[in-house]
Amino acid sequence: MTRLPPLPPELWDQIPPAVQAALGVILDGYERRMMGLEQKVAELKEELRRTSQNSSKPPSSDGAHVKRKPPKDPSGRKPGGQPGHRRHRRALVPLEQVSAVVVCKPTHCRRCSQRVEGADREPLRHQVVEVPPITPHVTEYQLHRLQCPRCGITTCGQLPPGVPQHNYGPRLASLVALCSGTYRMSKRKVASFCREVLGLPLAVGEICKLEQTVRRAIAPAVSQARAYVQTRDTNVDETSWRERARRRWLWTVVTQHVSVFQIAPARGAPVLQALVGKSYPGVVTSDRAKAYDSHPLQRRQLCWAHLRRDFQAMIDRGGSAKATGQILLEHSNLLFTYWHRLREGRRARSTFRGKVSQLRRSFRTALAHGARCRCPKTAATCLELIVREAALWTFARVEGVEPTNNAAERSLRHAVLWRKSSYGTQSHRGSRFLLRPSSRS
Repeated sequence: MTRLPPLPPELWDQIPPAVQAALGVILDGYERRMMGLEQKVAELKEELRRTSQNSSKPPSSDGAHVKRKPPKDPSGRKPGGQPGHRRHRRALVPLEQVSAVVVCKPTHCRRCSQRVEGADREPLRHQVVEVPPITPHVTEYQLHRLQCPRCGITTCGQLPPGVPQHNYGPRLASLVALCSGTYRMSKRKVASFCREVLGLPLAVGEICKLEQTVRRAIAPAVSQARAYVQTRDTNVDETSWRERARRRWLWTVVTQHVSVFQIAPARGAPVLQALVGKSYPGVVTSDRAKAYDSHPLQRRQLCWAHLRRDFQAMIDRGGSAKATGQILLEHSNLLFTYWHRLREGRRARSTFRGKVSQLRRSFRTALAHGARCRCPKTAATCLELIVREAALWTFARVEGVEPTNNAAERSLRHAVLWRKSSYGTQSHRGSRFLLRPSSRS
């Protein structure tokens, strides 16, 4: 029995031993059940406290109860450009590219009405840009069918080389794909745009066909992009996707100049290896998902933006976890201060590495202290970071690697907005079109 019932000792001694043993078993069962319920309540409370600031939840999932950062105090200045600021004007089109020039000369003096003549060497230039009326350019190819006077066989004329077999030219197909793929317009909105702006009535099915035409046309460029990212340090992330109402995963691999995408049925390491190659020599910057554990720690960089949210979650748990979260968050604040100074050119990389080396030793000590925390989740996070400690500081050693995977998350934003407005894609062909316009430099 873990403890005696809340009874006076004299009453407890009057209870028969068999009854005492039975009560002890009952109390032990209730204590274990209460401990389990208390743990469940604590987990549910922590779930309610999760926001975009202390977890990987998107900001759109935050409720009205989440307190945002307080707005900055008003500066007292009027909105708009301030006195003395550098003026920014739209650059004038070069004179040789102007469609028409209209000379505007005065005929009389504005004061004495005397007639004036001559020309200004440097007249004031005022340009008005206008879109000409859009009229579809339609070319008709008449294929004559002529009968041979000797054998009687009918022969039909052939289209000139380069003329597409379908009824739409490459510029129109590119414009339709741009509206649908880049600007996330629905098929019906694209059809409305073509009808009302271009004067071309297109059916929804025709728009789908044009999308696939563009997808096939840029397939070689996409293959080159996929080969390129396998030779550079990358920023990788993934998010959920829907294809025919089935759960899929949209992956992105981002480099400085090129990004590629892949929709896969799984979230595991084989997808990562298919994207970057099995013998990938570069550095992968990512979060701590298990799919990335297949890559060596020496060539990984864990995202510090995700770590900051974990540290904030420790603070929000309170108790013994709060102090651990505060000291770890202070270390990350100092780290980003060093990083921003390096990026702005206010600190040499050699100095930056020295500062990070000192910070790394202090951070390791804080993790060791947090691993002994009485909060199981906080201790587990600290132990995990101790094991993966080598992947926390790769950005300080390898130039060009950033401490966050924000680039990959920004790359996925376009697809996430598409998913929110269209609920994913309805076919495998639609998914392949989604990936093609996004695989761009």
